[in-house]
Amino acid sequence: MSLAQVHHISAAPGDEEAAGRFTAVGPGVSAALLAELEPLIGYALPDGASHRPADAELRSLPQAFTYAVLSDGSRVVGRTAPARGDGTAPVRFHTHAVHLPPGVPLPGDRLPVEAWRSPHWVSATPVGGGALSDPLGLLPPGPAPVREGLDDFAVSRGPWLAAVLADLRRASEEEAPAGGPVVLVERQSADVARWLGLAAVTLPRENVERLTFTTYTRRPGSSALRVVGAPPEDAATAREAGLRVHVCADRPPVDGTADAWARTAARVWRSRAPELFEEARGLPGDPFAAGPLAVIALCSGVALGPEERAAAAGWAAERPYALDAKRTGQLVEALTSPGIDDRTGSEFDAVGRLFGALDGRCPASVTAPLAAMLVTEAVRGGNGSLELPRRDAFVGPEGEAIAGVLGPEILTELESGAGGGRPVARTVQLLRVARLLGVNGTEVLPEVVARLARTILTEADGSEGTPAFAPALLELLDEQFDVRTALLGALDRIAPEDPGAVARFLERVALPFTGTQALPHLRMCAEAPGAMTTLGRDRSAVWHRVLRAAGLSPFAEPLVLRTAVGLVWEDRAPTVEEARLLLEAATSDAHRAAGTWARLVDAALGAPADTEDGTALAHDLLRAFPQEIGGRERAALQLLELCRDLRSGAPEPGWTEQVRTLRDRAAPLEPAIQERAFTALTERLLAPDRPGAELYAFVRSDDADLIAAYDRAARTEPTRTRLRTHPAYAADCFTNWTAHPHAGTAWTTTAAALLDEVLRPAVRGMTAEAVAEVEETVGRTGSSGRANAFRDWNRSRALGRLGRRIAGRVRRG
Repeated sequence: MSLAQVHHISAAPGDEEAAGRFTAVGPGVSAALLAELEPLIGYALPDGASHRPADAELRSLPQAFTYAVLSDGSRVVGRTAPARGDGTAPVRFHTHAVHLPPGVPLPGDRLPVEAWRSPHWVSATPVGGGALSDPLGLLPPGPAPVREGLDDFAVSRGPWLAAVLADLRRASEEEAPAGGPVVLVERQSADVARWLGLAAVTLPRENVERLTFTTYTRRPGSSALRVVGAPPEDAATAREAGLRVHVCADRPPVDGTADAWARTAARVWRSRAPELFEEARGLPGDPFAAGPLAVIALCSGVALGPEERAAAAGWAAERPYALDAKRTGQLVEALTSPGIDDRTGSEFDAVGRLFGALDGRCPASVTAPLAAMLVTEAVRGGNGSLELPRRDAFVGPEGEAIAGVLGPEILTELESGAGGGRPVARTVQLLRVARLLGVNGTEVLPEVVARLARTILTEADGSEGTPAFAPALLELLDEQFDVRTALLGALDRIAPEDPGAVARFLERVALPFTGTQALPHLRMCAEAPGAMTTLGRDRSAVWHRVLRAAGLSPFAEPLVLRTAVGLVWEDRAPTVEEARLLLEAATSDAHRAAGTWARLVDAALGAPADTEDGTALAHDLLRAFPQEIGGRERAALQLLELCRDLRSGAPEPGWTEQVRTLRDRAAPLEPAIQERAFTALTERLLAPDRPGAELYAFVRSDDADLIAAYDRAARTEPTRTRLRTHPAYAADCFTNWTAHPHAGTAWTTTAAALLDEVLRPAVRGMTAEAVAEVEETVGRTGSSGRANAFRDWNRSRALGRLGRRIAGRVRRG
C-alpha cells in the first residue's frame, strides 16, 4: 500500500512573527494529527549558528530524525533538515515525514531507525504533482543501512556504552519510565542516530519499536518522546530538569552501571561481535537477564567481568540442557581460563552450582577443570561457602595432578601453629578437600581436631542462633568417620572444663553421637537443656537426671560429677541443702578427683546467717577434705564449726580468742559468717552457765566489733525477758557488767549503757520480793560490798527522779 507523506516548512530563524506551515499532506492524515505532529518536528538552531549560513555551514547544521507514536496509534517517521530559502528567508527547515496507520508495519518489516540513512528523504516539497520519493519503501535490502560503521562507533563510545544501553533498555519497556526522556548529548545528531542503531541491534524487536526518539531538539524537557538527542549547550538545563542525561561529547563517566546485562552488551560491542545478540535471543530466559548473553559471549571468546561470568555460570547451572556439548565445553573453558585473576566469591559459588548441574551429565573430561578450579579456590582462596565436588570427580590423572599440587599446601596449613586462630569453616574446608584429593592426614589429625574442638565452642558462643559453619561441619562428620570420632572425643574431653559452652553448642547444632562411643559428658550436655525445661527450678532433680544420662557412675568416672555440677549450677554456688546432697551422692575421693569439693566449700561459705545446716556442712567438709581446704577458706569453715560447738555447749576452752583469731585468718570474711560467729559467741557469753574465764578474756580483748555484737545480743527480747523473770540471771548480769571498771573504753561504755538501758528497766518491773532476791544473790555470789553497790545503784535512779520532782516544785513555787 502507498503510505501518506507530509511536508512541512518551519519558520525562518529570527522571524518570530512567521509560522510554519504544511506544504503537502497525503490522504488520511487529519488536521488533528497534523496539529499533534507539528510540535514534534519544530526546529531551533544551535547556539552560535548564523541566521545566514554559507553552504558549508548549512550542510553542517544538525538534522532531526524522528520516530513518534500519535494519539490514534498511528506512527510517523520523518526527517527535519535545514534548507536554503528565498531572499527574505535564507534558511528554512523542511520536514519530510511518512505516516503509518495503526497496525501497518514499515515496508519490508524494517525498523524505523533503518530509514535514517535512506537516500530518498527530500529537502523541498515536490512541485506540480511530481512523483513523490519513498524514503521507507526504497531502502536497500539487508541490515547494512543501519549497522554500517556501528562497530567503530561503539568502540569509540566504550566508556558510555553500558550506562546508555541500560537507560535505552529501560526506556523501551512497555510502560514508559517516569521522569521524562533519556537525553543523549552529542555534537553531531548523526551520532545520536548511531546510538539508536546500537539499540536496534541490541534490544529485542518489540522493545525497539516502542523506542520513540528524535536525534535533535533544543527542548528535551518538554519532549514526549522516550529518547532525544541534544547539543552540548543544553546538557545542564536537561540535568536541572531531572532527566537522565548522558554527555557523550565530554569526559568519560567515572561510575559504571549496576545493570549486568548492559555491561555484557557493552563488552560484546567493544569486541565487534553484534551478531551475538541474535544468538543470545535464541536461548531461554529473560531477554534482559545477563546470563544468556554472557554465555554466548564467553563461548565466542569475549572477555567478561566477574559478575557477568557468574551470571553465565548461574544461568547454565539452571538450564544445563539448553547448551549443546560444544557450547558447554566452550563455556567451561572460558570460565576456567588460567588468565583470569579477578574471580569473586559469587562467581565461584555459581561455578560450583554449574559443576553440580553438569556432574554426571557430561563426561569427566568436561567437568574436571571446574572441579579443579573449585578445590583450588577452596584451598588458596579460603572460600568456605563453596559447594565442593564429589570425591569421584578427582579419579584419574586429573585428580592425581591437582592432589600433587594442593596436597602439600593443605597439610602445611593444617600443621601450622596458627591453627588455633583459624576459623572453623576454614579447617572444615581443608579437611573436606583433603579427603576429596586423597591426601593422607592421619598424623596431623589428632592435633588438628583438638584445636578445632575448642575453636568450635569459641565461635558458637560468639554468635546468635545456629553458627554459620554448622552445615559444613555436619557434612564433614557425615563424610569422614575418623574425623567424627576424633572430634566427638575431643569435645567430650573439653566438656568437664566448660560444660555450659558445650551444652549451648549442642542445643544449636545436633551432633551425631548416637553411635557406640561412650561420650558421657556430651550426653550429659545434650540432656541438660531438656531437663531444665521439664524440671524447672528443682536443681537437685535436674542434677540426678543429667547424671543418669552419662551412663557412668561417679565412683567409676569422677569427672561426670564436675560436668553435672557445671551444667546445673554453672557459675553459681549450690545451696547448703544441695551441697549436702552432692556430698552424700559420692565419696570424698570422687569429689576430690573431680574438683567439685570447691563448689561445696563455696556453698558453705555463701550460706545465709540463719541457715542452720551451714555449720554442719562446714564440719563435714573439714573432715572430708583436710588437705585440699586451706588458707582463709579453712579458717572460715573452722569458724562455722566453732559456731556449731558454741551452740551445742561443748566448745574447747579459749573460744573467745578462737573466734577472734579465726576471724582475722579468714579475712576478708563473709558478712554472714561473721554475723553467725559473733551471735553464737555473744549468746554463749550471755548464758547463765558461761565460764567466767571466757567472759574475762572477752572483756579484756576490748574488741569493738565483738563488744558491739554483745551489746546487740543483750538487748534482744529473749535476754530482756530472762532478766525480768529470773532474779538470779539479773544478779549475774549486774555482777558482770560492774565487775570490770578498768577495762577498755568499748567495754566500759557498753556495760554502763546496758546497766542503765537494759537491766534497770527489767529490775524496775520486778516485784519487791524479786528485787530483794536479786540483791541477796548479788551479795551471796559476790560480797556484801557488791550487794550494797546494787542497792545504791537501784536506789540512785529512784532518788534521782524524786529529787528532780522536788526541785521542780520549788522552782514553780
